[in-house]
Amino acid sequence: MLATERHDLILREVRARGLVRLAELADRLGVSPVTVRRDVADLEDQGLVTRVHGGVAPPRGHARPQAADGAGAGTPDGTQTAPRAGGSAAPGAGESLTLGMLVPSATYYYPEVIKGARVAAARLGARLVLGISRYEPAEERAQVEQLLAGGVDGLLVTPCRALDAPEQNLTWLADLDVPAVLVERVAALGSGLEHLDHVATDHAHGGYLAVRHLAALGHRDILFVARRDSPTTPRVRAGYQSGLRSLGLLGGPPMIETLAFEHDPEAFGASIDPAVATILEGGATAVVVHNDQDALVLVQKLRSSGLRLPGDVSVVAYDDEVAALADPPLTAVAPPKHAVGRAAVELLVARVTEGEERPRHHLDLLPQLRLRESCGILG
Repeated sequence: MLATERHDLILREVRARGLVRLAELADRLGVSPVTVRRDVADLEDQGLVTRVHGGVAPPRGHARPQAADGAGAGTPDGTQTAPRAGGSAAPGAGESLTLGMLVPSATYYYPEVIKGARVAAARLGARLVLGISRYEPAEERAQVEQLLAGGVDGLLVTPCRALDAPEQNLTWLADLDVPAVLVERVAALGSGLEHLDHVATDHAHGGYLAVRHLAALGHRDILFVARRDSPTTPRVRAGYQSGLRSLGLLGGPPMIETLAFEHDPEAFGASIDPAVATILEGGATAVVVHNDQDALVLVQKLRSSGLRLPGDVSVVAYDDEVAALADPPLTAVAPPKHAVGRAAVELLVARVTEGEERPRHHLDLLPQLRLRESCGILG
């Protein structure tokens, strides 16, 4: 069937019924959902129809046929798109769009990213649908497929693994039927994903900030402790090393990258014993710890060993989720999580509405260093 024939059938159905599901049109036309979405987008560009979540309706301002019970026509699943809430660079640009958002967790780090995304989606009139992978690659793929089946127009994706090497085998992200924006992940050249838009914290800058701050306080032996399998560790480590290099401090204490023990606090505590021993033996007077929760565990072990903060050792945490709740409160690098979520939605809406002519964007936002009591001034 030619595109013009498909367009005619879609228009007949919409004029007769008012609201038609995309899945139903795909079955009727015998084509893929992607083809139907493209046809509907073409018709919307001509002002002949309006896209809604999972379906297509008459253009705004045209009366829609009423259901037999007199109920008005909403979206196919009974929900409404979020209202716009104030001005933006392109108010209403995301009107009627549904955006999927996949994150590894909804309990640590990502709640503020999600909140920023929700604020931006509401302002632009888009609907946001959330999926959570729980850091499981199989669940990640399943959640993406579920979001696509729900008819999303674009995806915000935070893979549970780093994208710094080609062998991660996540090239399926480049073959999605809808535009995708990577969130808090940076794809390395050669990974097959380097052409995708991304919005991420410049974590290398954060590691650099931490080292420069400690060096300004007089520290010369600065330890680095992080989980080996964290997707963020490589970039924080790169910034830490750049800071040492710029200050001529390379050759100090070795970096300690622990194994991950997310569900076994006791095992994780034992894994950072080498860091405690290094500090007790005088091999380091300061430490940068990624992440906050692990920094709290390290601080407890240091204090149990008789060390004082900041008198004997200074600590800078990374993430600033719970660093302020430590005793003493920890100086921490704070990624701009809310701003990352907000910018990611704005970028995705622009990509969906403007198409492939829009230049690709790699947007890196700088974190801040929040000073608290865990670092002191040395002579």
